[in-house]
Amino acid sequence: MINGQMYAYGAESSKIREIFSYACARKEEIGAENVFDFSLGNPSIPAPEEVRASIERSLAEVPAAELHGYTPAPGLPAAREAVAASLNRRFGTAYTAADVFMTVGAAASVSCTLHAVACPGDEVIVIAPYFPEYRVWIEVAGATCVEVPADPETFQVDPAAVEAAITSRTAAVIVDSPNNPTGAVYTRETIERLAAVLERANAAREAELGHPQPIILISDEPYREITYGAEVPWVPSIYEHTVVCYSYSKSLSLPGERVGWILVPQVSEGARRVMAAVAGAARALGFVCAPALFQRVVADCVDVPPDVAAYARNRELLTSALSAYGYEYVEPDGAFYLWVRALEPDAEAFCERARAYELLPVPSNSFGVEGWVRVGYCVAPEVIERSLPAWRKLAEDYGVCGC
Repeated sequence: MINGQMYAYGAESSKIREIFSYACARKEEIGAENVFDFSLGNPSIPAPEEVRASIERSLAEVPAAELHGYTPAPGLPAAREAVAASLNRRFGTAYTAADVFMTVGAAASVSCTLHAVACPGDEVIVIAPYFPEYRVWIEVAGATCVEVPADPETFQVDPAAVEAAITSRTAAVIVDSPNNPTGAVYTRETIERLAAVLERANAAREAELGHPQPIILISDEPYREITYGAEVPWVPSIYEHTVVCYSYSKSLSLPGERVGWILVPQVSEGARRVMAAVAGAARALGFVCAPALFQRVVADCVDVPPDVAAYARNRELLTSALSAYGYEYVEPDGAFYLWVRALEPDAEAFCERARAYELLPVPSNSFGVEGWVRVGYCVAPEVIERSLPAWRKLAEDYGVCGC
């Protein structure tokens, strides 16, 4: 016997990973220089030199048994203290190591948080378009994924739509800013309006139940540092019942090393229970503990910035060309994705047509909306440059190229 739900997830596969696998095979067939893979959020910019220096220092100075051994389940004290201190410097907070739980990357951060705060039969609201794995993690936690469309013009959260979707079973809302896939950065006003909606719902729920049962706001922030001038509000300073999930996959270009953290500010007995449940979820899901070597890298490199300028150049190279060819897109304020309107209503069909030119974006269907594609511009600039004739020919096929 096998688990039918797990089989279904494995058989269906992630559309993003499916396209990435196709790209790898296609590169073997016709040469990597002829394939334009925009599928995976895999930074082409190498990890900062500080990461190498940290690894070499640990290899030289830390005894092997300790370097590669288990850490405490919540993480190395030095890593947790470094994360808390960094947040305090940046946001004027007073966090301690007790507020931080080190994790096996962003997937573990969000998955553990969902298992901590949602019970079977609960509902979790996501803002469409949204990262497709949210649905998987929500369903595995026994909850129902409730899609609420973002504002169709700005791709900001629509607080009124969220309010209409809240029920007695709503356990959490997930926000992702800078957003994957649109690149939108949720403004302070947007988060404040969303917080007001959640506070009203919490007050009504407490009045009905006779005790507090707040909706948790899960702020998934792996792209926080990758912005092009927009402010990314610190959500816990706006809404008390916030859990922040983070990963160094993007900021330090370490996607394959799987290291991140969960922040649960210990401001109340309820928050302390959430942190205990996070620890229990990590135990139950087998995410104990985060990679020991890279926890040390976090301790050393917690404030090292990403090379945002390189992503900005890629963004300009891609958007200026696609604009000239007649494509419509959302101007990204952060992350490294371009949300492009497909040249026909069926995004899947558009992507199939794009494959004829070896263009490999991701169709929007798996992100919870139709008619768009996600183009990851975290690739080497040469990939974008070589792809431009293909983008132009594709537009010409649809009769929209005005150049």
